[in-house]
Amino acid sequence: MENTICLSCHHKMCASKVPIFKNLSAEELTDVTRLIVRRKYKKGELIFLEGNKLEGLYIINHGKIKIFKYTKEGKEQILYILSEGDFIGELSLLNTEEVSYYAEAMAPVNICLIKKSDFDEILNQKPQISLRILEVISQRLSKLEGLVQSLGTKDVEARIAQMLLDLKAEYGIEAADYIELTIPLTREDMANYIGVTRETISRKLSSLQEEGIIKLVGNKKILILDADALKDYI
Repeated sequence: MENTICLSCHHKMCASKVPIFKNLSAEELTDVTRLIVRRKYKKGELIFLEGNKLEGLYIINHGKIKIFKYTKEGKEQILYILSEGDFIGELSLLNTEEVSYYAEAMAPVNICLIKKSDFDEILNQKPQISLRILEVISQRLSKLEGLVQSLGTKDVEARIAQMLLDLKAEYGIEAADYIELTIPLTREDMANYIGVTRETISRKLSSLQEEGIIKLVGNKKILILDADALKDYI
């Protein structure tokens, strides 16, 4: 009985983290909780592949995943980094088309899955959730448009500056005279995100450090010392 209660608590916590469910009553949230199926993935494990038909809505309860495609040259191009409370598979709720990207666990990941047939039932009862899903889709399309424009028109320095500012908005912690970024991306991931080589990203980050704009602390932490200087690059 204790394990059942604990499992229910985990499911409820998972649902409560998702913005599209934020205005549900406690009773409605409990109804959503009953529909959740838990999945676990190891670091580096693929959650789904390009060409798969998704089962429903994948909610990240813990960990981070990257959404990516392969270019014609076979190079990985990262589209999104998703963290706790984010979700993927929203389009599978509207149609059953195959997905055009891959999803990979960047660390151990716990997923809460709500299957499409169950989610249809939720939407019938709470149609306003559809509007919130459309808002998220719109935001992601806008971000993708920005990425495409950046890759096509901006030089490498501008792309790196934009990436760091985007990471600042999501992961930045402000201190007295710097902004600390503890990021889930390796140098290879950062290179794949903005369409350059690993050597290039390492060299350009070192140059920004020499200019006193950032400070590199190990492989996963960056201190932004001058955000305005980054904006000047864009």
